[in-house]
Amino acid sequence: MVKSYLKYEHSKSFGLVTSGTSNVVWTSKDKSSITSAGQVVVAANEEVLYWDIKKGELLSRWRDENCLSQVTAIAQSKTDPDVFAVGYEDGSIRLWDSKIATTIVNFNGHRSAITNLAFDRSGVRLASGSKDTDVIIWDLVAEVGQFKLRGHKDQVTGLQFVEPQEEVIEEDGGQAMVLDGAAPSEGFLLTTGKDSLIKLWDLGTRHCIETHIAQTNGECWALGLSPDLSGCITAGNSGELKVWALDTAALAESQRRVDAPPNAQYLRDRGTLLRHGKDRTTEITFHPHKDYFVVHGSEKAVEIWRIRSEAEIKKSLARKKRRRKEKLAQKKGGQANGDGDANEEEEDQDDGISRADVTDAFTQHLIVRTSGKTRSADWAVNHGSSSKTLQLLVATNNNQLELYNIPLKEKSGKSKQDDVPDYTRALAVELPGHRADIRSLALSSDDRMLASASNGSLKIWNVRTQTCIRTFDCGYALCCAFLPGDKVVVVGTKSGEIELFDVASAVLLDSVTAHEGAIWSLQVHPDGRSMVSGSADKSAKFWNFKIVQEEVLGTTRTTPKLKLAQSRKLEVSDDILSLKFSPDAKYLAVALLDSTVKVFFTDSLKLYLNLYGHKLPVLNMDISYDSKLIVTCSADKNIRIWGLDFGDCHKALFAHQDSILQVAFVPNNHNGNGHHFFSTSKDRSIKYWDGDKFEQIQRLDGHHGEIWALAVSHNGGFVVSASHDKSIRVWEETDEQIFLEEEREKELEELYEKTLTTSLEQDPDAEDQDGEVAAASKQTTETLMAGERIQEALELGMEDLHVVRGWEEVKANNPNVAPPQRNPIFLALGNISAEEHVMSVLQKIKASALQDALLVLPFASVPMLFTFLNLFALRSMNMPLTCRILFFMLKTHHQQIVASRTMRAMLDGIKLNLRRALRRQKDEMGYNIAALKVVGMQIRDKSVKDYVDENWDDGPESQGTKKRAFLHVS
Repeated sequence: MVKSYLKYEHSKSFGLVTSGTSNVVWTSKDKSSITSAGQVVVAANEEVLYWDIKKGELLSRWRDENCLSQVTAIAQSKTDPDVFAVGYEDGSIRLWDSKIATTIVNFNGHRSAITNLAFDRSGVRLASGSKDTDVIIWDLVAEVGQFKLRGHKDQVTGLQFVEPQEEVIEEDGGQAMVLDGAAPSEGFLLTTGKDSLIKLWDLGTRHCIETHIAQTNGECWALGLSPDLSGCITAGNSGELKVWALDTAALAESQRRVDAPPNAQYLRDRGTLLRHGKDRTTEITFHPHKDYFVVHGSEKAVEIWRIRSEAEIKKSLARKKRRRKEKLAQKKGGQANGDGDANEEEEDQDDGISRADVTDAFTQHLIVRTSGKTRSADWAVNHGSSSKTLQLLVATNNNQLELYNIPLKEKSGKSKQDDVPDYTRALAVELPGHRADIRSLALSSDDRMLASASNGSLKIWNVRTQTCIRTFDCGYALCCAFLPGDKVVVVGTKSGEIELFDVASAVLLDSVTAHEGAIWSLQVHPDGRSMVSGSADKSAKFWNFKIVQEEVLGTTRTTPKLKLAQSRKLEVSDDILSLKFSPDAKYLAVALLDSTVKVFFTDSLKLYLNLYGHKLPVLNMDISYDSKLIVTCSADKNIRIWGLDFGDCHKALFAHQDSILQVAFVPNNHNGNGHHFFSTSKDRSIKYWDGDKFEQIQRLDGHHGEIWALAVSHNGGFVVSASHDKSIRVWEETDEQIFLEEEREKELEELYEKTLTTSLEQDPDAEDQDGEVAAASKQTTETLMAGERIQEALELGMEDLHVVRGWEEVKANNPNVAPPQRNPIFLALGNISAEEHVMSVLQKIKASALQDALLVLPFASVPMLFTFLNLFALRSMNMPLTCRILFFMLKTHHQQIVASRTMRAMLDGIKLNLRRALRRQKDEMGYNIAALKVVGMQIRDKSVKDYVDENWDDGPESQGTKKRAFLHVS
């Protein structure tokens, strides 16, 4: 009989505030919430978290079960604040509704990670840049990719929509902006790339109209566009900021002109600013309402820059001219060129601002020192907030969010120019996560509490609610464990100290300098009365738990206190990396740096077995519940299973693709499964093994970094893991059964699907490789399956059409002939016609995947598809979808269709039926629009009354009587 196993699945993750893979987005506070200061949308590996910055509360968690890639970019819609675009590492883009935490639409067009996302002003278009050097414009209404822009030679590092509004001349000679009701234009797109280029794209003609070298000292890593579209700033390596002036008036004029001048230049280099830091600049963000912008790199500093007003620039220029004049006067005696200097000053004052240096227009306001390396920053803009300060949100690489209050420059002249304004750290979200990698995990005896230890902190978690109960300050923790009773946690540190923490009172009970080297492992004795610690000082020490009565300071009372008392010491030949008691307390296994494992008798500390076979040091080990097997894992990527009776190696398994860090047996055999164990590795995976059959049962993927720690519950119901990605994940055992053969087949299918989609994308748009514009398409497993469903529906439909047509020919001569035997699928669906079946299959395909699914069809299937399109047009079935499919197929297979005589004849019939159907729909829409206008007029007549004054002067100058309208509010 084939053995089955119970499946483990990912159930929850916690311990992560924000990951350093994406930018952060600030959203204004909810009007219904009085206590909230605002919300923050951040990336958390493959999830998106929605935090309340003031309460430190997680409001919602956005996760797509079908996507395991990390979030790399987030953008908020400018028209609908509840809509967010999220880019992922696999090149996919998902639109999320923050109110219901569900996906609206899914786009696939990029082959690499998304680096930038930007919405246009109307919120109906989305631009995305990627590491694959392409920029794609997405139509959010039609849910399709419009086109792909190619021009950069390296990853896209910044993009912004530039949509200038045309200026018109009013009757009085003044200028006014065109209203929103004017005819819309496609606008422009500004992009920067790692290839040090800045490009301006005309989205109407879909080509690049201007290219400049953004940074002369290397790559360009950031782009910031001013809110008034008057200019932009690019940044790269060594702290250089280049300022560009953008001629929006000329851009607006070029939209109306047919012939643009060949030497037109819309971007102009204004100069270079130098940051305080010399690291690579990663982000530039302008304040939407104030003349400030924020610049930061990868260090622990965020620089706030201020744009000076016109009066300040004039004052600065006048001061410089006065100094220059004084120097010239001193140099020439103050007599020779006095009149010439005055004339020069008058000439410079006329256009001084336009010729002013960028250092006169931009000045550094202050530098915010953060508690961790900065990953992203965003302005926190709330309506009704204080006008004297700005708020800045900063996300750091050490898993925390910070909100700073930035004071504005005082308008009064009392403060000295050299005074640096002081900022304050107002709010932070830091308790729900560690600042450094979690190096050890330990579960309490009832599996309700979880202890996680890292460099500088120890946290106690409630496993069921995933909330942090306690936080302790500790040293560089390498190992930890709960003592019997689950009231005390013991921690071993890198400095050789053992620290005892009381969970209930949240205090440090005792700190013992136990070893001269790092304590790599500690283990509580199965009887709960003592423990052993293993260190890099080549010794293992045994400690007894003792209750000592200590005097309370200032009183005569005493209080009991737990202390550690050393009882024995075991000297070995090399550093101890791991040690483990057998469950029957008979043996103590010690793993040494010389790649061997020595097993000692616990009572006499005499050597029992010497296990050797690993080529690199053993990093961790565990002993089975019945004390019969010991499993060891090593940096040589192998797992070895040994018998504790004779010390023979039962099996050596090549288990992972990198160093194996942890291994742990399931501590019981309640289900009679035998010896099962888990292993974790630097290859970011957890594997579930059968230690009796030496087979891999299951592979658990989900972490995005090396997995440092692992803990298995005492009943085997769940597994907890902690990784370099700062997340703690819980994997629960389900009732679903899995079989080894099915798991191997599933792995092969996943590998095949991955290679299949990769092979289809190897030569996309071969004819457009050298062009600037290409189709925004990408084949995925979903589109391949959709294309196969269309192909199958077309074949079934054509077969049914032939059967029905033959039956109708026979029926013309013999009216009593029996109906034909149709395919059972049509009968199961309610005896529908072939065209209804094909239409239902097409309608079930997502709009964003329809074009890619149609590309899967070979040209031999196009005549069959056109046959059904003709039937759709004849019966007016879903005309928008019919026209969309028809026009896309005509554009894709234009050359083959033109060269085919049968296809041209078929197109004549489609044209006739399509025009008739579209004319009918046009008439219906016109009739409906006219009816709506009539209804609107009736509503207006009932709600608006016209009133004319009796004493109205009907002079010749007022031939047309003017009326005032009054609205009756019911």
